Amino acid sequence: MSTPGDYYDLARVRPEVLAVLDRINEMGPSFSERAFSIDTDASFPVENYKDLAAECLMTLTVPEEFGGSGFSLGEYAMVGAEIGKYCGATALTFNMHNSSMMWSRFMYEMPHLTDTERAAFAPLREHQFRRAVKEQGIYSQPISEAGQNWTSRPAQTECVKVDGGWRINGFKKFASLAGYCDYYSIVCTERFENTEPRHEDTMIFVVPKDAPGLDIKGEWDPLGMRGTNSRDLILKDVFVREEDLMMPRGIFINTLPHYPHAMATLSPTYMGVAQAAYDFTVAYLRGEVPGQPAADRRIFTTKRLAVAQMYARLAPVRALWWQMFTEAKGFPSQAEVLRMYAAQYNVMEAAQEIAALAIRTCGGQSMLKSLPLERIYRDSRCGALMLPYTSEIMEDYLSVLTLYDIDELDGAPGDEFGARTSLWRGPEQAPG
Repeated sequence: MSTPGDYYDLARVRPEVLAVLDRINEMGPSFSERAFSIDTDASFPVENYKDLAAECLMTLTVPEEFGGSGFSLGEYAMVGAEIGKYCGATALTFNMHNSSMMWSRFMYEMPHLTDTERAAFAPLREHQFRRAVKEQGIYSQPISEAGQNWTSRPAQTECVKVDGGWRINGFKKFASLAGYCDYYSIVCTERFENTEPRHEDTMIFVVPKDAPGLDIKGEWDPLGMRGTNSRDLILKDVFVREEDLMMPRGIFINTLPHYPHAMATLSPTYMGVAQAAYDFTVAYLRGEVPGQPAADRRIFTTKRLAVAQMYARLAPVRALWWQMFTEAKGFPSQAEVLRMYAAQYNVMEAAQEIAALAIRTCGGQSMLKSLPLERIYRDSRCGALMLPYTSEIMEDYLSVLTLYDIDELDGAPGDEFGARTSLWRGPEQAPG
């Protein structure tokens, strides 16, 4: 199995981060062993989460002053990719939890917030950080809704102001960690009488798992990423209070286009999955897969050349991916944004390409469910489909940003209700 020194310049990695990466690789074999039954049963990786919590890895991006590790977005991504080498479903749900922590941290730090906004934000994020650190609370982040792209139209899930707070009604599809988290970060649209739903009225509330009116429905039997337990979440007259807000109204939708890297955090999982496909192929050809005959398959020229092709695809994708995360910040330049979109696209496409080549290279035995490559192959196919940065959306974003000037973006042709709400809108500078 590969180690961080195989694909990172360790001189550029903080010792604290490298220690976490090494610890993940120590725990990794246990994750891999459990991945078989997690995938077969479509069961949640409960034991993996216990291990991660015991190592205090559920609060990597929480600021140090609140008891977290204070990792940057790029450092967090490196950890997610290491987990993804061993169990894609664990890495993907790990990101859903950590994304809520990241939004509360990085959006608060954005320089365009006013003093009033930051003052209102401060107690809300402290409340969430306390739940994650002291209570070891696990968060889910269900955003997707059936039948529409949440970045192109306002969320169908709605909240209405009532005495003492709001009431939420709606439906969330692919609610990862459903039934296994402690809190759900619910993105919804505040409704006003005689007013059409608007993105400007987007709100995010943190809803406890036992809130009256919250229900989990449906079966979960997907092609891949079966351990995410991404069932349907129904909200019927769920009451939330002012302190249940994740952030003050307006901040999320106004910040989203100015911190686009924060929406690329599904890519670490698939970077890890791609690495896993390559690592398995190398071990298989060397006769080093546990439980398999120690046959030396390196003698076949076609198989050696296939490994070369895999590495030639994997290495530049990893390099671009790491670069774009080291550049992550609010108000990035157009060049930085284009690299991020290209990295997101390449990771999601390369993962499935490398896994497919691994299947072809390793041959018939690789299709057996008793070996991990069959699961890795199915998991790899899921990344290109995941909002908000699907492969199709990345192609659209890359094309309009390279072919049109900034002041032409809103008029650039696209599909009806094109998913451009999260599109970077230019190198505007924050106040001050």
